[in-house]
Amino acid sequence: MEKAAGSPSVGGSYPQKNAEILSSQYGINLFLAGLLLTFAWAVHAVGISKSHLLSYLITLMLIQLLWMLWYLCRSCTQRRLIRDKDTHAGARWLKCGITLFAVITLILDSFKIGYYIDFSNCLSPTEGIFPVTHAVHTILQVYFLWCHAKDIIQSFKTLERFGVIHSVFTNLLLWTNGVLTESKHQLNEHKERLITLGFGNITIVLDDHAPQCNCTTTTLCSIFSQGIYYLYPFNIEYHILASTMLYVLWKNIGRKVEHHQQHKTPFKFHGITVGMIFGLMVLTSTIAIVVVYLIQIGRSKIKSELALTMFYLHAIFVLALMCTAGIIALLIYRLEDRSLDNSKNPARKLDAELLVGTAAGSWLLSWGSILAIICAQAHPKYTWYNLPYSVLVIIEKYIQNLFIIESIHREQEKVNDDIKTLRIVTVSRGSTLSLTPSYKEIYNGRAARDSGEVPCLFQGSICGRENGGGGGAKEETSQENSSVMHSASDFSFYSRNSVTNSKRRVLKNIAAFLFLCNLSLWIPPAFGCRPEYDNGLEEIVFGFEPWIIVVNLAMPFSIFYRMHSAASLFEVNCKT
Repeated sequence: MEKAAGSPSVGGSYPQKNAEILSSQYGINLFLAGLLLTFAWAVHAVGISKSHLLSYLITLMLIQLLWMLWYLCRSCTQRRLIRDKDTHAGARWLKCGITLFAVITLILDSFKIGYYIDFSNCLSPTEGIFPVTHAVHTILQVYFLWCHAKDIIQSFKTLERFGVIHSVFTNLLLWTNGVLTESKHQLNEHKERLITLGFGNITIVLDDHAPQCNCTTTTLCSIFSQGIYYLYPFNIEYHILASTMLYVLWKNIGRKVEHHQQHKTPFKFHGITVGMIFGLMVLTSTIAIVVVYLIQIGRSKIKSELALTMFYLHAIFVLALMCTAGIIALLIYRLEDRSLDNSKNPARKLDAELLVGTAAGSWLLSWGSILAIICAQAHPKYTWYNLPYSVLVIIEKYIQNLFIIESIHREQEKVNDDIKTLRIVTVSRGSTLSLTPSYKEIYNGRAARDSGEVPCLFQGSICGRENGGGGGAKEETSQENSSVMHSASDFSFYSRNSVTNSKRRVLKNIAAFLFLCNLSLWIPPAFGCRPEYDNGLEEIVFGFEPWIIVVNLAMPFSIFYRMHSAASLFEVNCKT
């Protein structure tokens, strides 16, 4: 009887839980089918061509477009209804970031359309339809995420679960397709460098999917074909960001939220000058290193070794600085006594899981390099720099993950109202009183001197003097001593707050510095500066094909880790 009595409240969640399980299984099967199709095309499986893969992706995008249009139309009809929102999801800076990547993705689509027009005689029609469909899909999806990323869906929940999870895995498949295409291009360039350097002991076959016909306009074809691969890193980041935002939307379906005031945390440049200067120095030097590396690598054996040595030394210096900054931030956290926010938050949980999960990609590459250095019989001089580099990559990610995860879980500091209204009063031996601005006024960056009011803070000193008129010398002395005691107490409150503000300023500078460093470390692998390919030691120990497979699997996660860390550190900077 007790179970039956409680069944309406408990049983009501079962259909929604089943819908969540069914929709997740639908999405996984959708993804696995596309993944196998992508793999079959990559290995030139019999009967599978690129047109089959593109047809599958076009179908998925069209289904998502229909669902998004239906959702947007239904939202317009229910515009007057008050809906719950997840204030932590779909931050404005995240929307701006995905919009930037989407704009570059649209440029990529225009290049693909131009490439198809020039090679239209020997390309499948799907290669012309795909970029057009993808451009429409990108525009509508960005609009959808701007308007509805914070939604907590409470109606048509079962249908919406399938629609959102379909969108999540469609973006993951588009991400996989972009990663594979870009990796094949990088691998071909690496093989060409090996041919130039005269490696005859490695079987090298170029995996070329170039059209088997002449281009109508040679110059334009060259611009389109080369430009496409420089824009792929932005397309890859766009789809992975979209999939994470849609996943948070899926987790929020049917969620009950606690209504509480959410404090806005805008980004401010004030107070982070030091972190920004050092971070910009790292960013500038990294861009210079990448340019020199791409010019020198593959030209000759000596130039390649110098390029690798230069890359490793620069990366070791940057990673050492990042480790030091992260340790300082963690020490400051240990000195503070602040509670953690353990409330349910799908966006924050996903951020933490992605940080640890994607860090495994670069950890795999680092351990592979360490093992290769230990097991190799011959060690060229430049390969020894790979050992501290690989060790520092592992340590730096340990420290940075701990700093970011603790930062996003820490409750925002609330300034005590007693401290906010504190007024520091200095009483001289004479009749003149000097009043400094209140802490609240200092905190807000202005002094309320237009009000004309003098606060009656110390009843025994100031107000007593005004009301009492002519007291005795002994009474006046005791009042002055009382004022001095109060003033000393007030200064202790102020100095304590000054220490807190100094800690906060240091943390903000560290977050800003690490933000720019992660952007800097995203650039080299995203634009083809990959010593894991060019080092050569790992390929000798593990074999060419096994090591290349490991690099192609792990590198996309390593690249995403840097961009996701930069996004998380931007949030930490706003929150601190």
